[in-house]
Amino acid sequence: MRVALGIEYNGCSFMGWQRLGHGPSVQATLEEALSRVADDPIEVTCAGRTDSGVHAWCQVAHFDTRAPRSERAWVLGSNSCLPHEIAVLWAREVGNDFHARFAALSRRYRYRIINRPVRAAYDAGKATWERRPLDVVAMQTAANHLLGEHDFSAFRASSCQARTACRRLDRFRISRQMDNVLIEIEANAFLHHMVRNIVGSLLPVGRGERPPAWIAELLAGRDRTQAGPTAPADGLVFVGPRYPQSCGLPAEVSV
Repeated sequence: MRVALGIEYNGCSFMGWQRLGHGPSVQATLEEALSRVADDPIEVTCAGRTDSGVHAWCQVAHFDTRAPRSERAWVLGSNSCLPHEIAVLWAREVGNDFHARFAALSRRYRYRIINRPVRAAYDAGKATWERRPLDVVAMQTAANHLLGEHDFSAFRASSCQARTACRRLDRFRISRQMDNVLIEIEANAFLHHMVRNIVGSLLPVGRGERPPAWIAELLAGRDRTQAGPTAPADGLVFVGPRYPQSCGLPAEVSV
């Protein structure tokens, strides 16, 4: 039997999603909880791995098991074994051909910036702070250059193991809500550190240090060393993937 899960987590206490031998990870913590519920070792595969300090509203993962458990039992049982930073939102029995990573049509991220003279206290660890005023209109103009399918080598981490830097960026929206600047991005897939590297290059545009056309120049140049620094992980949330309705998953991850 194959089961899909929706998972929410606060990434501050973890060294990312992927199981590691030298520190806590979301994957290892979740697998330990599920294995206790199944009374058998469980390994999970996720829609998109997140880095250290990055959060998720609805990560999706799947696993195979021989344990006869109801969907409700997977949710309640795993949550009783998980730390407060991780919660299983739902469980769905899916076909054996479902794959959390390869069945996803797109993935969505949100990056939040507290834009005010004083640093954040309540939102510490959940948003990035920028004290200088940001021009959201200029940032949106710059971001529009990234829409469509491109080679995103200029925004790719040197440690990225993807076979190609080509990705299709479907949606890029930047808005302001009082002191919050929200950056929402949807793409078919993302490169390692791609969102944070893009944000790190948009910040100089927002501060008026670079023109919006600079982003187009970086994209065309494909040179990571010419782009801005990697933005902090604090403000990044993996909103979740999207799947065809035929997969039978909740509406929040279906199109």
